[in-house]
Amino acid sequence: MSQYLEQYTQALQDPEAFWAAAAKSIDWDKSWDKVLDSSKAPSYRWFTGAQLNTCYNALDRHVANGRAEQAALIYDSPVTQQQKTYSYQELLDEVARLAGVLVELGVSKGDRVLIYMPMIPEGVMAMLACARIGAIHSVVFGGFAANELATRIDHAKPKAIMSASCGIEGARVIEYKPLLDNACELSTHKPAHNLILQRPQAVAAMQEGRDIDWSSAVAKAAPADCVSVAATDPLYILYTSGTTGQPKGVVRDNGGHAVAMMWTMKYLYNIQPGEVFWAASDIGWVVGHSYICYGPLLNGSTTLIYEGKPVGTPDPGAFWRVISEHKVASLFTAPTALRAIRKEDPHCDYIKQYDMSSMRALFLAGERCDPDTLYWAQAKLQVPVVDHWWQTETGWAIAANCLGLETFPVKAGSPTKPAPGYDVQFLDDAGQQVAAGEMGAIAIKLPLPPGTFPTLWQNEERFFSSYLETFPGYYETGDAGYQDEDGYVYIMGRTDDVINVAGHRLSTGAMEEVIATHPDVAECAVIGVADKLKGQAPMGFAVLQSGANREKAVVVTELIALVREKIGPVAAFKMATIVHRLPKTRSGKILRGTMRSMADGATHKVPATIDDPTTLGEIAEDLKVLGYPKST
Repeated sequence: MSQYLEQYTQALQDPEAFWAAAAKSIDWDKSWDKVLDSSKAPSYRWFTGAQLNTCYNALDRHVANGRAEQAALIYDSPVTQQQKTYSYQELLDEVARLAGVLVELGVSKGDRVLIYMPMIPEGVMAMLACARIGAIHSVVFGGFAANELATRIDHAKPKAIMSASCGIEGARVIEYKPLLDNACELSTHKPAHNLILQRPQAVAAMQEGRDIDWSSAVAKAAPADCVSVAATDPLYILYTSGTTGQPKGVVRDNGGHAVAMMWTMKYLYNIQPGEVFWAASDIGWVVGHSYICYGPLLNGSTTLIYEGKPVGTPDPGAFWRVISEHKVASLFTAPTALRAIRKEDPHCDYIKQYDMSSMRALFLAGERCDPDTLYWAQAKLQVPVVDHWWQTETGWAIAANCLGLETFPVKAGSPTKPAPGYDVQFLDDAGQQVAAGEMGAIAIKLPLPPGTFPTLWQNEERFFSSYLETFPGYYETGDAGYQDEDGYVYIMGRTDDVINVAGHRLSTGAMEEVIATHPDVAECAVIGVADKLKGQAPMGFAVLQSGANREKAVVVTELIALVREKIGPVAAFKMATIVHRLPKTRSGKILRGTMRSMADGATHKVPATIDDPTTLGEIAEDLKVLGYPKST
């Protein structure tokens, strides 16, 4: 039996033994009474009765065990021309004193702290400082709109907010403090204190009695010790927008999270203690929580926090420079970052300037990786390119090529096989399994493994109705796809991205794969729009490669012909347009749902996580040219 199959089978047949063995990699203050508590099924809890401290496991134990002088965190900021490395001892000292500041401000175990920070080391320190004293952190993207920030303040009711005077997005300095002040005015709940890190790029005005200078407070604070918490106590709340536009507070607990992070660093990413792991994400996203902050540090590895972009800071070679300079073993990023690099440097000429010999693998998540981008990355990087699929709710990969177990052959368009712990099934509308190769709603049989979310913050009812109601006994992922004869999983988009054209269920993701193969296309999106005759019809949007200067109408004709050739007339793909750029979230997800609502003339809310709202105005103009929304 292969190593993957052995672990996968054991995790499904005897999850308690499997995860109890994995839990030996964590230092516990008190062992568990039960590995898996199913007394309130379908709400399951892991390691009930156990106690630990996540910050201790991420920092203190490594200092005690001989890693004090090893690099824990590397900060690389091309936008400020700064680099700094913190050893485990230095990071522990900073975090302990910052935790001491929180204690002096009256923050204690179970209190919430909202973190509104740019991509700087202090953002990670803030998370760890909260974990150290048993406080629950909720990270909100730095630069988030004031009304969205106020919504999260009212929901989490933080005792304190940790923020900075500004963030830097490319060449733009974004002042955070006016946004934070406005949010505090708008919110009903009023946090007692705002701890503000002054950055030289924009010094913030301080409100006496409420705002406290970060650096001054840390300089005179006494370090705080670790507080032992229950394994089932929340470590953090991470808000994700729901279909109603109201944020959902995904809860992550301490015990299961620590166990899962350690397991994935070894068996999924194949990263050893001491090696450099770089998740090119943002701490505001789940990837930043799992693999900028917690995963690498729990593993005794070196994490890298990057304040910059894949292109423009200063050029499309930015990622390759970072890998070369800091000897990165594995990079984790979104396919959209690769597409941005490819658009500016299609032949990847910049990579020739750098020594990439340290890099062993590239991991992709956040958006489906189209085959064309995958092939390009494989050819240019000459390392395994691992597309893996996971969600904010799960906190780690549902399906992946687990390089620490065994490396499977890559199949373009697939994140490979379900990770140990996930019983992934493909269901029809009646909840019955579909045959191999047939499209179905993707659901995971309960219980979910450790590290996944046990509930939503103060909304158990919504937790059940959103995730557990549709298919009893299963977690509904909201994604659609299929599994082939070899067990490889294919994620073809969200459930509502599977469109019904004259009775035929078609995947917009499959159409995107075809369009992406066109040599002039850098990236694309296909949405299903309302059609009186056929129910729905596909509509394509394509961004062209830099230097592609052919007639747009000619390219559109070729794209329509290409989809017709590869998928067939049944796709009824007749509408496409060339656009300057696609609207995206800050993590790189294309806002297909918003685009679909605009095309259908439906009311829609501009997502709080949008990277640049002006892109929606551009799409609205493109839709007008295509005759959408249709007049009623």
